[in-house]
Amino acid sequence: MQFLNTFSKSRLSWLLLLIFIVFFEACALFFQHVMKLDPCVMCIYERVAMMGIGFAALLGMIAPQNAVIRWAGLAGWGYSAYQGLALANEHVGYQFNPSPFATCDLFVTFPEWAPLNQWVPWMFEATGDCSKVVWSFLGQSMPQWLVIIFAANLVVLALVVIAQFFGKKSDKF
Repeated sequence: MQFLNTFSKSRLSWLLLLIFIVFFEACALFFQHVMKLDPCVMCIYERVAMMGIGFAALLGMIAPQNAVIRWAGLAGWGYSAYQGLALANEHVGYQFNPSPFATCDLFVTFPEWAPLNQWVPWMFEATGDCSKVVWSFLGQSMPQWLVIIFAANLVVLALVVIAQFFGKKSDKF
């Protein structure tokens, strides 16, 4: 735990998290623009949750030695990963428990102050069907992999948060 405590206070740890997120965002864009797999509304929301983790990583990189900034980064990471997990679970439900009464929206809805689908349509506009499985790897659909990815983020985050209490007494706030 002491290692995780020390490592979480380094920019390298937050950079690794950011690289992890950039990799998955690049995969999403590859699937969309190279493999021509249309993202659905849930895919776009999951993409935004993933970006939330990326912004949390950027925040943590600012000053990882500063407890307030580090905890803000951890909180952002946790919130985004939790929301992403909830979205991915809902998406899996649309795919494997189809119901005419439980469907995703036809269009993405962002706040009026941040209409991402209008600002950057090539990244945030949804044209696919949430209930359709368009890709799978090792028997898992894309949202099933996202469940694994977001859950793994929460497990790693939990370990890092617990490790925050195993540092030197002067490191605690």
